[in-house]
Amino acid sequence: MSPVLLLSLLLSVIPQAELVPEKPKRSALNQLTRLLLRKYNCGVRPVQNWTKPTTVYIDLIIQSVLDVDGQTQKVTTSIWYRQIWNDEFLVWDPEEFDGITEISLSSDAIWVPDVIISEFVDVGKSPVIPYVYVNCSGTVKNYKPIQVVSACHLEIYAFPFDKQNCTLTFRSWLHSVNEVDLALWRPAEEIANDTREFMNNGEWELLSVPSHYWTLNLEDRDYAQIQFNVLIRRRPLLYVVSLLIPSIFFMVVDVTSFYLPPNSGTRITFKTSILLGYTVIRVNLMDDIPATAIKTPLIGAFFAVCMALLVLSLAMSIFVVKLLHYSEKEVKEMSMSACLLDKYGSMDQSFIESAFTSMKTLDDMEQSGGYEFDLSPEPDLFSLTEVSNSDSPLEKILQEVVSLRLYLQEEENEGTSQSYWVELCLKVDKLLFCVYLLIMLIYVMTLLLLWGVWSSA
Repeated sequence: MSPVLLLSLLLSVIPQAELVPEKPKRSALNQLTRLLLRKYNCGVRPVQNWTKPTTVYIDLIIQSVLDVDGQTQKVTTSIWYRQIWNDEFLVWDPEEFDGITEISLSSDAIWVPDVIISEFVDVGKSPVIPYVYVNCSGTVKNYKPIQVVSACHLEIYAFPFDKQNCTLTFRSWLHSVNEVDLALWRPAEEIANDTREFMNNGEWELLSVPSHYWTLNLEDRDYAQIQFNVLIRRRPLLYVVSLLIPSIFFMVVDVTSFYLPPNSGTRITFKTSILLGYTVIRVNLMDDIPATAIKTPLIGAFFAVCMALLVLSLAMSIFVVKLLHYSEKEVKEMSMSACLLDKYGSMDQSFIESAFTSMKTLDDMEQSGGYEFDLSPEPDLFSLTEVSNSDSPLEKILQEVVSLRLYLQEEENEGTSQSYWVELCLKVDKLLFCVYLLIMLIYVMTLLLLWGVWSSA
């Protein structure tokens, strides 16, 4: 028998049904999912008795503080958020479905509570998690990471030693407490002290996350709310090194510059360089200081007063240098300096008296010896003229000696008067330096007092 004939006989003997492949059997997971969602309505609250509220349990873990914007009063926080509630329509017997006790379902296919954050102001870069877990008893677990951009009342007065208290309030947007109630999944003490997942190497340090439950009454309806207080503290080391320490160094150098002699001509240049350098640093670091339209941090006032003190120090030095270059006549015309010159101007008075004494002596010589002395129009030149016809060398020598004596005495008195004037200016400079130190001491004490009052509040 030929092979072709044998093959045809075999095909005729085999039933035709055995040649058709069987359809694959649906898996237990697929069957369970189709069974649960076949008649499920995601727009209906999942309770058999509509008067029974659905309790949504909330859990929160702070992962990191990404940004704190003092100007716009916004805080960006990364959190791990969990919602747990019971869905009475998603219940099955695990024995009927190969022992399946938990499955994942699309969050768009089932009812999800409309719990929102009241302080939410912007959409963060949160990853989309489209699934939730459901167990056989109907417990639904919705776990997802969220980047929350929330409004926060920031107290920047004590920057960079500030602490912030930002709230995250969870509530149902539409359902009252009779429909959707809220509760904590873990004890409040455990949530408050749970910092194990916080990224603790940034600018902010997480202190605690206390929470409390309360109801809000709006239009005769009570809404359940759970408020988490995120308490954070700024690490000030970076700002102390970059802002405070350079300012303190500039102020110390400015104080020591008063020991430069005011008549050397370098003090004004040195103080001007200090003021210019401080201005450049202040402008470059302006973006590091938070500010609002209403309040200014205390460190901003610190920088402003430091610059004002540098300007005051420069003005004091300019006044002393200008005072050194005034002539006695100009200073006597100044009402403020007239009383000082009356005290230190006795040398000029003694010089005038000595000049009148010399004139009287020469007059006596004229009457006794037959000489006549005449005063020239210049105040520092005296001429001796003989009335008699004799022109002896002795009389000429006497005339020159008297003129030279009076000139040297006047030069000596002028030098002594100038030294007294310089000494007076140095005393004025020392007085201004003491006033400057007193102002700086009062300023530092006031600053420390304000910071102490804030920290103890």
